[in-house]
Amino acid sequence: MQANPIFNADLIRRYDKAGPRYTSYPTAVQFHGGFDEAQYRQQAAISNARGGPLSLYFHIPFCDTVCFYCACNKVVTKVRAKAQPYLDDVYREMALQSALFDRDRPVEQLHWGGGTPTFLSIEQMRELMGRTGEHFLLKTDDTGEYSIEIDPREANAGTVAVLRELGFNRMSLGVQDFDPKVQKAVNRIQSEAETLAVLKAARDEGFHGVSIDLIYGLPFQTVDSFLRTLDRVIEASPDRLSVFNYAHLPTRFMPQRRIKQEELPTPADKLSILESTIHHLTSAGYVLIGMDHFAKPDDPLARAQREGSLYRNFQGYATHAECDLVAMGVSSIGQVGDAFSQNVKDLETYHAMLTEGRLPIERGFVVNDDDKLRRAVITDLICHFELDGDAVGRRFGIDFGDYFANELQDLEPFIEDGLLTLEGNRIRILPVGRLMIRNICMTFDRYLDTSGERRFSRTL
Repeated sequence: MQANPIFNADLIRRYDKAGPRYTSYPTAVQFHGGFDEAQYRQQAAISNARGGPLSLYFHIPFCDTVCFYCACNKVVTKVRAKAQPYLDDVYREMALQSALFDRDRPVEQLHWGGGTPTFLSIEQMRELMGRTGEHFLLKTDDTGEYSIEIDPREANAGTVAVLRELGFNRMSLGVQDFDPKVQKAVNRIQSEAETLAVLKAARDEGFHGVSIDLIYGLPFQTVDSFLRTLDRVIEASPDRLSVFNYAHLPTRFMPQRRIKQEELPTPADKLSILESTIHHLTSAGYVLIGMDHFAKPDDPLARAQREGSLYRNFQGYATHAECDLVAMGVSSIGQVGDAFSQNVKDLETYHAMLTEGRLPIERGFVVNDDDKLRRAVITDLICHFELDGDAVGRRFGIDFGDYFANELQDLEPFIEDGLLTLEGNRIRILPVGRLMIRNICMTFDRYLDTSGERRFSRTL
């Protein structure tokens, strides 16, 4: 098991810059409009030739109210009737997508994200899962990893029971912060009681795992106030936690313009919150998986990290690298064959393309051999905090030291700062370097010079 990270405020301040989160490599910044439906169909054929299980993602964009910090693609509305026309379009897309994949490929993973998936009615959720089972081979023995994002304000024990009946066995609960002053400032009023009631219902219904999402860096947060939230969360004992750094980008995300800059914690205060959070959670027995993710030692994420099988996709850290990801719904991002693809982002274009019988793909990217190699390097580093360059070289038929001579040279500052060691072609991230893993991975990203850093959040 990896040692807990060591917090060095001076190094963190020095390395705090904009950079990718590497939920994909190449990152979505490289996706382009030249990737079209014909190319996607070619990649689906490649995927079928390889075989193996599938992962399905459905994007449900609707929310009843807007959270001011949100940077997701969403439709804020109180008109529940808008959901059915959207689902009808999703069913059209599902029919087109499923026709591209062999029917005997089991769905190992399934995820509903948003938005707020439980914006849908019980009947609509039943229909969506039923239609999915008509088009894809869903697992019925509860061995798949079927997860859903939950806004506790949009669910209760009855909702949870229905979700379990439909086959869901994992959920993530959006919390962000329990402090009333913080909640008011970000327009997300959510009591502890309603949150913990949903978590208890998940336990009672036999969900395999529950994750709680928190955000630090929101208005009025302090070390003491955030630790009070953490204490309540630790007491609830979720299997996983995601503790995200709020990125204030009001020029890109309109709802964030409602957040006042002067009410945000200072950079120094944010670092103190981060340091206290890591210490608090690791002292409580959680393992820092990487970046913002924590898990109990017996959680599948922690086991996958120990076994060397952990990887990353657009939902974060994951355990099924063998699955091609088929994504449906507006703005959803998939990974099929040797390509990434992203759907159009607005409901009108999505509807128009599907009405014409076209897959609603807006852009994508076909990876080459160099991309696959660098993706393997970055994945090993960001998931396992070490890299056996010689093993990578054998896997890809290259001399690692020669191929990455410049990159290995560029690691010298990290070595001098005590963030990593380099012995031959073996890289080991030291405990003090784990929090700077994004910076280290950027060394192997050949696109940064062309994409710049303007599109990315800060690394710390």
